[in-house]
Amino acid sequence: MKISYNWLKKYIQTELSPEELSKVLTDTGLEVESIEKVEAIQGGLQGVVVGHVLSCEKHPDADKLNVTTVSIGTEELQIVCGAPNVASGQKVVVATVGTTLYPKPDEAFQIKKAKIRGVESVGMLCAEDELGIGHSHAGIIVLPEDTPIGLAASAYFDLSDDYQIEIGLTPNRADAMGHIGVARDLKAALNYHQKAGLELSWPTVQMPPVQGNLPISVYIENQIDCLRYCGVSMTDIKVAPSPEWLQKALRSVGLNPINNVVDVSNFVMRELGTPLHIFDAAIVNGTVIVRTAKEGEELETLDQVQRKMQRTELMIANESKAMCIAGVFGGAHSGVTEGTTAIFIESALFDAVSVRKTARIHGLNTDASFRFERGVDPALTRYALERCVQLIQEVAGGHVAMQTFDWKGEIPQGKNISISLNRVNQLIGCQIDKMDVISILKDLDITISTDHGEVLDICIPAYRVDVTREADVIEEILRIYGFNLVPIPEKWNLSLPNASKINKDQWQRTIAESLVGKGYSEVMNNSLTKNAYVANWGMNQLKEEHQVRMLNPLSQDLDVMRQSLLFGLLENIAHNQNRQSPNLRLFEIGKTYANYSGKYVETQQLILCATGQKNADNWLSPEKGKDTLTTYFDLKGVLSGLLERFGFAAILQEKALTNQLFEDGQAFEVHKKTLAEIGWAPAELLSAFGIKNPVYYAVIHWDVAMELLNRVKIEYSELPKAFATRRDFSLLLDKQVSFASLRSVALQADRKILKSVGLFDVYEGKNLEEGKKSYALSFILQDGDRTLTDQEIDGCMAKIQASLEKECGAILRN
Repeated sequence: MKISYNWLKKYIQTELSPEELSKVLTDTGLEVESIEKVEAIQGGLQGVVVGHVLSCEKHPDADKLNVTTVSIGTEELQIVCGAPNVASGQKVVVATVGTTLYPKPDEAFQIKKAKIRGVESVGMLCAEDELGIGHSHAGIIVLPEDTPIGLAASAYFDLSDDYQIEIGLTPNRADAMGHIGVARDLKAALNYHQKAGLELSWPTVQMPPVQGNLPISVYIENQIDCLRYCGVSMTDIKVAPSPEWLQKALRSVGLNPINNVVDVSNFVMRELGTPLHIFDAAIVNGTVIVRTAKEGEELETLDQVQRKMQRTELMIANESKAMCIAGVFGGAHSGVTEGTTAIFIESALFDAVSVRKTARIHGLNTDASFRFERGVDPALTRYALERCVQLIQEVAGGHVAMQTFDWKGEIPQGKNISISLNRVNQLIGCQIDKMDVISILKDLDITISTDHGEVLDICIPAYRVDVTREADVIEEILRIYGFNLVPIPEKWNLSLPNASKINKDQWQRTIAESLVGKGYSEVMNNSLTKNAYVANWGMNQLKEEHQVRMLNPLSQDLDVMRQSLLFGLLENIAHNQNRQSPNLRLFEIGKTYANYSGKYVETQQLILCATGQKNADNWLSPEKGKDTLTTYFDLKGVLSGLLERFGFAAILQEKALTNQLFEDGQAFEVHKKTLAEIGWAPAELLSAFGIKNPVYYAVIHWDVAMELLNRVKIEYSELPKAFATRRDFSLLLDKQVSFASLRSVALQADRKILKSVGLFDVYEGKNLEEGKKSYALSFILQDGDRTLTDQEIDGCMAKIQASLEKECGAILRN
């Protein structure tokens, strides 16, 4: 937010330089991001001085030119002038040689020594428009006779430079959205640190009497989103350019002047932080209605965009149509124009949540919505209106034409709490005198209702929407007292917690780097999502009653917190597929949220997915077809590698998948806890997102993995001294028997020399009984210290065969 140095000093008397003032503001929490010098007139009239015309003679070769001799105090100059009003004895404004003038910001010219019709001219006598201080070119500027010769023109015209101070205003500081609010913080800081005894100089406001006759009826239909509404009409207005002081004030904060009426509303908003809106009374047509938008209602706003309302927006309307979006943006055809002679001024307090929702729906961020969203001072609503009326009467004339309409709903009130002085000192970390605490609170408009000695009962003003607790008040005291004044203790007392040996952040980085090395890209999706995903495609796995719903959702697409990471990844895949990037390897580490009968549960997961072609096209790759597409087993290989990296490979158990968000797949358990799930997304879900290729995905339950890591024991063994031996079985099996069950049974049959079991061939079909299949398994046997004998190998294989036959019904094929 931009404030003006000169403008700020109208409300607080201080001689601080812009740099010193900025340091004080930064120390109080209003961080100054930049200071920019603003010249009253471009170039500052450097080189322009007051001169005295000593003589004025006709030019020998030009009827309309005069040759003058002008004293500027230090020397006499011969200047050729064409102005019809130049005469001897005048005090004039002289631009000396080398001076650069800016009649317009983008038009600069330099004064040079020249010959005009054969006569030398050294300088120029200036008119208003040539200096950029007016529009007249009828003649040169003639100054009073007592004006000192040689006086700088900038000093004579009082062209003091200003400084634009830009503050990085945080969202909680709604109280500092106007110059008055910034001056309040400045007053508190200077009164405490310099004992300055300063008070704010509030503008004196007196509502003019009613002299016109333009009654306007106001109806508040939506009394939920409109908390207070004040309005008054004025007649006999003369719309024209604003006076120089008003234009200068607005330019100093980065605003362009429009006309005197609109400029006053912008001035008051930047002064008090209270937005105003002014309507052409001819468009109001005698009635103002504050209501909710109607079904299918449209409004063309000031940016010439036709906007369709969604029946949630608060509107300001007349009897026939909407005139503006309340607290957000004006209508294109209801504002003040050059032909306006009567106006209706609105000063209101709108609900912050309603304004924020409306602004987000329509993608708007205006000065008004910026302030209403954060919360404006409810006590200034009428004051701002009367201040606006007073200034409009000053710069545009006119008369008040009705009694002020002032409707009050449920206006926010001040908050009453208690603070402990012991707690103040404890949280800040040093002793602050009680009277200093009371003085700081008073300067921040926080009143002491009862003094109990060590406890103070206080009332926080309604405009401090961010101060609600004792800790908030202590923070207010601290920022005025000064963070830099809190001493650093010579001794630090530290409590060393019992830290877990598992570094969760390091594991997250390790796994993420591993996946990136395998060609996966990390995504970070919003934790907010739409309820429709669970409602339509929860597959009985995710339920609507478990949703964590937002109290004030910005839109229907962001109304709940996600129960699953899957939908976000499907959005990513659909987005990329529609932009000709269908081959994807993605992963995300994020949290999911659920509400189980009032108990909120937050869990972390890792999800990875693969879809499209395995590899980018190149001269070695085969022609496109099914063989080049990513498969379930490609992803399973990646998942197995991750689980092995965790150290779970030896204790994993494969189980049937029960998660209905998968069409099919497998689950992995460790110590009867589901650690990971893998499979492919249901076809109906892919169809809903418009995804063409199969999507294979896996989920690792991160919290379970971190818990189980504490049970993983890292064991080291020396390299085996003897060779390994391989034996194969060809088995006839029922179709429902899985390789995982065969592997588990074999490893249980011999835990000493059987090292691994592999599947290297699968056959189903011709020459096999119906419901049967054939697996070819490999068995690796090894003793680390010696070579196995044939008897040991045959004995081990016999035990494995017997176990497979008993537990799995496996028959050894010849």
